[in-house]
Amino acid sequence: MVDGLVSYNTKDYIGRSHARCRDMGVELKRIYSKNIITEDKLKRKLEEKRELIIEAEPFMNKLYDFVKGSDFFAILCDEEGCILSVIGDKGILSEAFSLKIVPGAYMNEESIGTNAIGIALAEGKPVQVSGDEHFVKAYHRWTCSGAPIRNLYGNIIGALDLTGYSENVHSHTLGMVVAAANAIEKMLYIKKYNHDLKIAKIYTETIIDSMQSGIITVDLEGNIKSINNYITKMFGYNKEEMRKLKVWRLFEGWRQVKDSLCSQRTFLNEDVFVNSRINKLQFNLSAYPILDDRQRVLNIILVFKEVKNVRKLANKIMGRQAVYNFDNIIGKNKEFLKTIQFAKKVADSKSTILIMGESGTGKEVFAQAIHNYSNRRLEPFIPLNCGAIPKNLIESELFGYEEGAFTGAKQGGHPGKFEIADGGTIFLDEIGEMSIDMQTRLLRVIEEGTVARVGSSYETLVDVRIIAATNKDLAEEVKKGNFRKDLFYRLNVVPLRLIPLRQRKEDIPLLIQYFMQRISKALNKKSVKVPEVYMEYLMNYEWPGNVRELENFIELIINTEYIPIDINDKDNRITMEPMFNKDHEECYELGQAEREHIIKVLKKCEANITLTAKKLGIGRNTLYRKLSKYKINCSEI
Repeated sequence: MVDGLVSYNTKDYIGRSHARCRDMGVELKRIYSKNIITEDKLKRKLEEKRELIIEAEPFMNKLYDFVKGSDFFAILCDEEGCILSVIGDKGILSEAFSLKIVPGAYMNEESIGTNAIGIALAEGKPVQVSGDEHFVKAYHRWTCSGAPIRNLYGNIIGALDLTGYSENVHSHTLGMVVAAANAIEKMLYIKKYNHDLKIAKIYTETIIDSMQSGIITVDLEGNIKSINNYITKMFGYNKEEMRKLKVWRLFEGWRQVKDSLCSQRTFLNEDVFVNSRINKLQFNLSAYPILDDRQRVLNIILVFKEVKNVRKLANKIMGRQAVYNFDNIIGKNKEFLKTIQFAKKVADSKSTILIMGESGTGKEVFAQAIHNYSNRRLEPFIPLNCGAIPKNLIESELFGYEEGAFTGAKQGGHPGKFEIADGGTIFLDEIGEMSIDMQTRLLRVIEEGTVARVGSSYETLVDVRIIAATNKDLAEEVKKGNFRKDLFYRLNVVPLRLIPLRQRKEDIPLLIQYFMQRISKALNKKSVKVPEVYMEYLMNYEWPGNVRELENFIELIINTEYIPIDINDKDNRITMEPMFNKDHEECYELGQAEREHIIKVLKKCEANITLTAKKLGIGRNTLYRKLSKYKINCSEI
């Protein structure tokens, strides 16, 4: 009896094997294996089973060492019974080779009858076969002990055998073979386990290195245990330099991180300054604990993200994107179409664009279309009206501020429009209204590509495409000393001039149709048909407010169901003559009608500017301009 095995004195397996051999027609007088492969086939077989041969070799040598000088030899076979390796005493090996018990010979029952290897493979258990228990007479001189070798999944992948002369039979021989076979199985399992661990490690490292974040693992003493590749790009150190640093030398907030996690509090998305190789840089940091089985913090994973990437995600969530495309720009005028083609051509350029044109010609629409036609289309589009923001606030709006920079500054500071627009486009409307000192700061941003927040000495690199717009003649403003000459030339790299609506009169019917459909749908009202006589009048009107005035005019028509035109007016003014009610006697100029309409909506919205602008379908800044133009005092509404 060998540990873990059934009794080997019960030789039922011998009878079963002999029966199988007779059924397969194995000849009793057979001397050599029926199946012996050589040369190329053997070479391919040995290469195919290379791993099994390598792992089994030291155990075969150990097994042979135990019986060395006792006329035994060890055999390793694959799952089909093909001999892969033989080692043993010289004398008995010579006799074995004379029977062609050599690599390439098959020892399965069909090829050479009953033997320990054949039964071990057929029945999947260790066996011992001696003397005339072998089926063929040529093998009656041998005693052999064989055991199957299984893989991790329990499948037989080979067999190990120890063969000697039949007078040397001993039950302990089988025990030695079984022990060696078990050792080979364990070694194969360990190798597979180590291989899987290695692959898992490679997968994990590849995944971590592919992340666009810097990742550091540290212990509670601040020793850096591991880092990913991306962090070396972020901080400027190589891996060896990083591992020699204490984590608190990288950033000052280490104690706060450690205390938070050890107190079971979270530490997520905090901005920190890191001592990079060159200077201090700002990053976004989140920290995560690695816990033991008692929920104690063993190590801490630090995940650093570039602040601009975090803000890009926030911009997408908050919808800071351009909505207009060139498809939204309506017109068939030849000069206007040339302007559109030129805008498309320069859309992918990094150069600054200066859009010039009268108020209401659609400068922001063009700016958004250019952005959406460029390779920055997926990045933020940040508009800023330089004329609508008080002069004392425009600096912090453009460049941001640090905590405590001034009274009322937000805790943690605030990013400016340039930081938020990083990677995308910033649209500076009414650039001619910008103060001289702010023009100086803007020029520096354009030239150096860096911004510094108010109250901070740290410079942040930004990649922003600038599109500026103005209804002023900036060249004339330069002569007057109101605009810096160097900034004008920096902005006027790609000039884009929009012609007024009066110079593209053939586009007016198209625009009327477009606005009629869009606004009526937005207001859930019926569109109003404009008769030819009125259309001719509208085409001859000068439209001092350009496309914006036309849009507001169409909205007024839809809301009132009147076409405010007196076709008998020789001065070609737009007045409030009723279209459907011929008895209607009131007659207003367009400006007066618009004023009353704004007051009416203001009253309905209880003087709420945001809500009123939304109801009117215009921006807040546009509403403020109209309130100023028509001298409407909200406090009196």
